[in-house]
Amino acid sequence: MEFRTKIEILKSGLAISHKSSMLMFGSCFIENIGKLLIDNKFNVNLNPFGVLYNPKSISQALRLLIEKKKFTVNDVFEYKGLYHSFYHHSVFSNIDIDKCIGEINTKIEKSSADLRQTDILFITFGTAYVFRSKKYNMIVGNCHKLPASDFDRYRLSVDDIAGDWESLIGELKQINPALQIIFTVSPIRHMKDGAHENQLSKSVLLLAIDKLREKMDGLHYFPSYEIVLDELRDYRFYNDDMTHPNTMAIKYIWERFSYTYFSAEAHPVIEEWNKIYLALNHRPFNAETHEYKHFLRQTLLKIKAFNEKYPYICCSAEASELESRL
Repeated sequence: MEFRTKIEILKSGLAISHKSSMLMFGSCFIENIGKLLIDNKFNVNLNPFGVLYNPKSISQALRLLIEKKKFTVNDVFEYKGLYHSFYHHSVFSNIDIDKCIGEINTKIEKSSADLRQTDILFITFGTAYVFRSKKYNMIVGNCHKLPASDFDRYRLSVDDIAGDWESLIGELKQINPALQIIFTVSPIRHMKDGAHENQLSKSVLLLAIDKLREKMDGLHYFPSYEIVLDELRDYRFYNDDMTHPNTMAIKYIWERFSYTYFSAEAHPVIEEWNKIYLALNHRPFNAETHEYKHFLRQTLLKIKAFNEKYPYICCSAEASELESRL
C-alpha cells in the first residue's frame, strides 16, 4: 500500500539539454534548483538581481533588462554606511558607491544580452505580498532593513499579477520570439504572516500563473509547491525552522524536475560529469604528496577529455582551479 499522495507530472514536451541556455529569477527556492543545474554543468544565469520574492519585483527586473538600463548615482541610495538599490537584493549593497553601481551594471549588461538569446526563462514566485516605498512610490525588491514605517505592505491580486505579466511576456516575446517560460511557486511558507495569510498568498500566485497559461503559449508550470505540501508532508523533509525544505527534499524535487524536463542526452552527460565533480571536491590530508599531484593531473586530463567530447560545455574554471593546485 502506498502511504502518500504522489503528484503526477507528465513528461514535458520542453526538453532541456546542456546546449540549452537558462535565465532564472525568484526566491531562495530557485537558488537551490539553480545551483544544482550549475553544479551539473547546465548553462544558467542565476538571479542576476539577487533573490527576489514577489512577481512585481521580478517583472520590474526583467523590464530593466529589456530596456538595457544603465544605473547611475541617482538609482541607488545610502543607508547606514551602505549603498543599496531597491531593485536588488542586499548582495549588491556596498560601502563604495562606484563598486555598487559597477557590479549592478555588469550584471545587467550580461543578463540583458542573455535574455535576448536564452531558451528558457525560469521564474519562481515566493509571495504575493509586496512592500511599496512611500518616498519613491515603487514596489521594492528588498527593504534593506529600512524602518517598516517607510513602506506600505499589501497583497497583490490575481489580476494585478496576471495583467502585469501578460504585458511583460508580450514584450519578452518581441525580443526573443522562441522564449519558453517555466513558472513555479516556492514551497517555502512565509509563516510570519500566519498560516492562513500564507495560504492566501500562495493561492493568488497559483491562480495568476494559471490565468496566464490559459491566455498565452510557451508557458509551463512545474508543481514544486504541490510536491512539497502533498508528497513530502512529513517534517523530516524540512530544516530546523520547519518551513524550508531540507537537502533530502531538494534532491527529490530535483529528481522530479529532471524526469520532467531533461532531454535523453542530458542524463549520461550528468553521470559523466558527476564522477569528475566528486574528484574536484576531494580534499586530501596532505596536498603535497606525489599521489595527490598525480590524482590532480589525472582529473585534469578527464576534464579536458570531457570538454573535447562536449565542446559546448565550459570547464575552464574547473581546469584553472585544478592547475592552481598543481
